[in-house]
Amino acid sequence: MLDTKQSRKLGKSNLLVSPIGLGVMEMAGGGGLIGAMFPAISKEEKNAIIKAALDGGINFFDTAEMYGAGVSETALATGLKAAGAADKDVVIETKWMPLFRTAGNIQKTIEDRLRFLDGYTISNYMIHQPWSFSTPEAEMDAMADLVEAGKIKSVGVSNFNPERMRRAYEALAKRGIPLVLNQMRYSLIHREIETDGTLALAKELGITIVAYTPLASGILTGKYHKNPELVQKKNFYYRGTMTRELEQTRPLIAVMEEIAANHNATLAQVALNWVIHFNGDCVVTIPGATKVRQAEESAAAMNFVLSAEELARLDEASRNLK
Repeated sequence: MLDTKQSRKLGKSNLLVSPIGLGVMEMAGGGGLIGAMFPAISKEEKNAIIKAALDGGINFFDTAEMYGAGVSETALATGLKAAGAADKDVVIETKWMPLFRTAGNIQKTIEDRLRFLDGYTISNYMIHQPWSFSTPEAEMDAMADLVEAGKIKSVGVSNFNPERMRRAYEALAKRGIPLVLNQMRYSLIHREIETDGTLALAKELGITIVAYTPLASGILTGKYHKNPELVQKKNFYYRGTMTRELEQTRPLIAVMEEIAANHNATLAQVALNWVIHFNGDCVVTIPGATKVRQAEESAAAMNFVLSAEELARLDEASRNLK
């Protein structure tokens, strides 16, 4: 159940979320282009992962059309129903993929999203990428139409740079609707949003940053540092990047291990805790999980708070990576 003492609003909406949510991209395993990148997870395991997240206080779930063309969305709805989760108790965000499409497709495909989510409300609907045949203004008008029609509760974007984010914000503002969030890559080793203006603009406009890959595809768990051969078992998409990052991050991992020991926590929990506290309340995160223990671990990262000194030490160690 959501702990209201630590819940956060998504942007200028009335949506209250746990600062750590659950991304279910991996639940597309075996379906569609993205699904080919992940191993198939049994229905029973998917349901157990979602229940573990709920039991740990997570109420915020992230999925997308691109994640298996409905496979991930269906798995999420199935798992929530199996756990007895009521629609009013969860916040679900999903995404429209603009590649080779125009804004007109947003209206045409919304019923697919609703059908796959099987009775659960789309709390936030995002433009997944800045790749489109339409302008941000046209996309936001289409999204505003869905809000006014009661199909979705709020609007977000994903991977939008500051210029495109501002255009989306201003287009929605003309319709009296806030741009609630921008979902971006962010972690201790991927901090581009701090220097390219994205984070600063989000703070200025009251937009929440939803951080994806907060564990840097597992690098920040430390398991690959202990067993580098595990990197070779990853798919081609991750293998090259992870090999380069492995040696670069050893000094950071050493600092994380010391801090983790102070809290009887794992490295993953330290990494997640840093993401949700370093910038105050304006950043939340959505780590994925392929096993129940990973969902439990992520949820438990909300049970402690790093000190100002620890946040600063991690900041410094992260900035000093070569």
